[in-house]
Amino acid sequence: MLRTALFLALAVAATAPASAAEIRDADAPTVILAHGAFADGASWDKVVPILHSWGVRAVAVHEPLSSLHDDADAVRRAIRAAPGPVVLVGHSWGGSVITEAGADPKVKSLVYVAAFAPDVGQNSAQQGQNYPQPPGLAGLREREGWLWLDEANVVRDFAPDLKPRQARVLASLQAPIKASAFAEPLTQAAWRLKPSWYVIARNDRMLSPQLQADTARRIGAQVRSAGSGHAVPLAQPREVAFAILEAAGISTQDEAQSGG
Repeated sequence: MLRTALFLALAVAATAPASAAEIRDADAPTVILAHGAFADGASWDKVVPILHSWGVRAVAVHEPLSSLHDDADAVRRAIRAAPGPVVLVGHSWGGSVITEAGADPKVKSLVYVAAFAPDVGQNSAQQGQNYPQPPGLAGLREREGWLWLDEANVVRDFAPDLKPRQARVLASLQAPIKASAFAEPLTQAAWRLKPSWYVIARNDRMLSPQLQADTARRIGAQVRSAGSGHAVPLAQPREVAFAILEAAGISTQDEAQSGG
């Protein structure tokens, strides 16, 4: 029986088409994805399959959201585990995380997705000080020093492009973030050392689109724009994936290849 099972497995393997992951250059960078506040690695569920279809390795980090230091350490562990060069991607709060963690020599480029990108000595909260408060921040709730969003806030402001049922699931699965994390100053600014890309969410109700545009300009990023709200990796995964592929040095002129 063992011989029969082995024969069947080999037969299936022999007739299966080679995947893009099998034909991609082994030296291609690993994409490491850092999620934002109120989320986890599932934020990238729609982006990762597109990257895989191009033969790109991807790792979604589950940050503890307990502090900038802890979250950056989680990303650094993923960088150390990567077999070669790395493209770091951060959504929202994850932008601060990759800015802190991305000075590692293995990191070749950064991708910010509707994200913070503070400078050395600046904290995330300070980035929004000169902009009108986004309407979504009115839905923040705090308990014992941790922040979360109420369900109506998630549906209306955090993920307005998703179906209400999907947005309610996000609300139920959200991960709170320690409020003090937003006040932690950065000790590194990786965008000063690495080429950067930025995906602006034009309809964002959680992080000002004007702040995003100004941030992209300040850090000298190459810009892509998505007509979506804050949950852009779930709402516009193609835009996000192609920014990542560009940052990885993979030509995306024939975007139809993505299968997205």
